[in-house]
Amino acid sequence: MRGLRKIGSPFVVPGPSGIAVRDRLKHLTAEDEHVLRLVGDHLGTLASRDLKARCAARLDHDAELWAERKRALTVESSSRWAGSITKASHDQWALARRGQLAHIQTLQAGVRTIAHRLSLPVGEAGSRRAPGGYRSKQEWFAKTRRLHVLEDRLQAARADWQAGRVAVVRGGKRLMNSRHHVDAAQLSEEQWRTRWQAGRRFLQADGESGKRFGNETIRVTPGGEVSVKLPVPLAHLANAPHGRYLLDSKVRFAHRGEQWADRVTANRAVAYRIHEDTARGRWYLTASWTIPPVKAVPLATARTHGLVGVDTNADHLAAWRLDPHGNPVGQPLRFGYDLSGTAQHRDAQIRHALIRLLHFTRGHGLAIAVEDLDFTADKTREKHGRRKTFRKLISGMPTARLRARLVSMAAELGITIVAVDPAYTSRWGARHWHKPLASTHRKPTRHDASAVAIGRRALGHPIRLGVPPRPLRHWGRTAPPPAHRSDEQGHRTVQAGSVAPGREEPRPRIPGPRTRPVYAGYGAKAGNQDTQHRSGCPAEHEPWHQDSLPLSL
Repeated sequence: MRGLRKIGSPFVVPGPSGIAVRDRLKHLTAEDEHVLRLVGDHLGTLASRDLKARCAARLDHDAELWAERKRALTVESSSRWAGSITKASHDQWALARRGQLAHIQTLQAGVRTIAHRLSLPVGEAGSRRAPGGYRSKQEWFAKTRRLHVLEDRLQAARADWQAGRVAVVRGGKRLMNSRHHVDAAQLSEEQWRTRWQAGRRFLQADGESGKRFGNETIRVTPGGEVSVKLPVPLAHLANAPHGRYLLDSKVRFAHRGEQWADRVTANRAVAYRIHEDTARGRWYLTASWTIPPVKAVPLATARTHGLVGVDTNADHLAAWRLDPHGNPVGQPLRFGYDLSGTAQHRDAQIRHALIRLLHFTRGHGLAIAVEDLDFTADKTREKHGRRKTFRKLISGMPTARLRARLVSMAAELGITIVAVDPAYTSRWGARHWHKPLASTHRKPTRHDASAVAIGRRALGHPIRLGVPPRPLRHWGRTAPPPAHRSDEQGHRTVQAGSVAPGREEPRPRIPGPRTRPVYAGYGAKAGNQDTQHRSGCPAEHEPWHQDSLPLSL
């Protein structure tokens, strides 16, 4: 038997640590939009300059250099704008470093896989744990060339990582590359230029507790009035005291508006970001703030009333309700979504599927069990070879977006999320639960069986039928089959091991009143009785002895 990898224990997913809400800036005048573009372009130029300085510092950056960058920006903006710009540059550099490390790990995995397959004879079959050799000599030769390419890329990436060099594009690398094929992107040169300028603007400010309404740079009053602190070169455009520009638009946050109003009234920190949607010709204001971490519900409490096991797929969520003992209840559930089209359409589809799942779960007062999926290392062609359909399938599954949405939406409704190890859930669910759950009026799919397997693992029950979840006690044995012990139904499926201490001893006395009477002469324990089908052993409960002489004498 091949060895199974160690399966992690289920855990309760912690809630979100921040909140972000957005509202549209309606009824902006032409002057308002002109001022916002001027301020955003000016601060965007300063942000690009500061990001270049941060990247040039590499690993030698320290607090003194940070202060020097901030002083240089304060002259052309303000101290608070300079603080927001330097912090954004540092966060962007750190994000690029994390992406660089992930790229190195992906290259290392590809090099290991190709080197292993090249070391095997051509045409050798692989196993479930390791791939085999390549199919032909032509493919083997092509992979030798690709191995050299990946090794060169890995060497260059490691050199950049050790030196602290990163590649960052303000405005987005994808949008920058679309400039060379605007026809394929269905954009004109003017439209691309408008999007590029909007993406490189900088109109965001961090909050500060104790200041008026929680932010001195971009201030939003409880009544919804929005004003912006103008940089020094644009101070002549101010229409309000102290070098501020007051917009004609008023915001009203429909979602979490009361929480936002409580924060700004108490002068607690709130960060704001203003951005333009060039495709729709609209302006939006996003408010965000941090919240204290919510104390997670203990896992035993989440299992009290059972839960809903959820299996994530490329086009739907398969769910099934389970009781505390791991038994499926009711019918399987399916919440579909369509991930084609624009990003906004895909995001709306995911939110619609999740809200239906959460409403069902909340109505029954249950928790949700999901897999802790991560396909970061499973999307490369080196691991799955020619299986392009499978690679496309797992690449299309919105695991990160769905996980973030589910955690935030569940925290809002007070629903507990339990994450389990995804190892073997689909395989064991299809093998042990697909057929038993089927009936004349119910035809579950393999995904429904996987949902049951996920729920049972979250509840602490075994997925495979007849396999104990943990070592048994010396008296731990299951009940016999319901009818008899013939070969038709088999013997007990789970027995104590041969090395278990006390496996031949009688079972312990269960406390409480007896349900059956014990007649005189009958032993109370099975251990006091001898085997009934062997010669020389008494079958009765009273002693009986045969005479030593034959009766004929």
